[in-house]
Formats: sequence, C-alpha cells, structure tokens
Amino acid sequence: MNQERMFQIIKVPHISEKSALLGDSANQAVFQVASDARKSEIKEAVEQLFNVKVANVRTANMKGKTKRMGLRRGKRSDWKKAYVSLEQGHEIDLAAIGG
Repeated sequence: MNQERMFQIIKVPHISEKSALLGDSANQAVFQVASDARKSEIKEAVEQLFNVKVANVRTANMKGKTKRMGLRRGKRSDWKKAYVSLEQGHEIDLAAIGG
C-alpha cells in the first residue's frame, strides 16, 4: 500500500472519554477513517504507520447529526470510525499524536 493511500484511510485519531478508557483497559485505539476503507486496508495502514501488530479491527458508520441555525436546517457529514485492537505488548500513544 502506498503512503498516500495510508494517509487517506487513517484521517485522525478519535479522542474521547470512551476511546481513552478503551486504550487503557482493552489495548485499543480509535480512528476516524475514510468511508470507503475496508478492514484489511485499515489494519495494514495502522501496522505500517505506527509500527505495531493489529489483532482485530471493528468499524462503525456514524450518522451525521441534524443541526439548526435559526430557521435553517443542516446536517453534519456521515463518517466512519474504526476500533483497532492491538496485540499484547504493542501500544500507540494517541495523546502524543493529537486529534
């Protein structure tokens, strides 16, 4: 996989309370990924970018929220989230990367 495609697949780490708890307890990292990315592509991109071994990848399609600004209605974009489980002994420090 080329470098450009890897950066298209892995957009940003998803930093939240839930992702922090998963990182501490279950050795998982959470990323916002491209909507057309497959699990195998996500696994390969994370392994090459962060030099770790990935055990499992779970994905979730997040629906964009409907918002109002005065009388106008709008909708945030839909996006895809990937839960990446790392093998024992491997770790990604997402706080150092930022998001």
